[in-house]
Amino acid sequence: MNSDNFVFDQEIVAQFVDAGFRIGEIPVPTRYFPQASSCSFLAGCRYGLSILGVLCRYSLHRTCVVKQRLFQSLLGRYSGLASFM
Repeated sequence: MNSDNFVFDQEIVAQFVDAGFRIGEIPVPTRYFPQASSCSFLAGCRYGLSILGVLCRYSLHRTCVVKQRLFQSLLGRYSGLASFM
């Protein structure tokens, strides 16, 4: 149900928040170089607007205005995840 583009990670974070999971941060050493991180202005704007779209859809879901199946509790969809809580 998650998208096939770069916004999928934001959808996963919203699903984890909705399920009540704790989110941690793990530092990973990275090196950025121009060939690997070049992105056009248009693609960057599209990505930013997509993230805002995910936030709007999640906000509507959270306030029960429009329920989205994408953000329904992961615990309800995957019973195996209950052991992690």
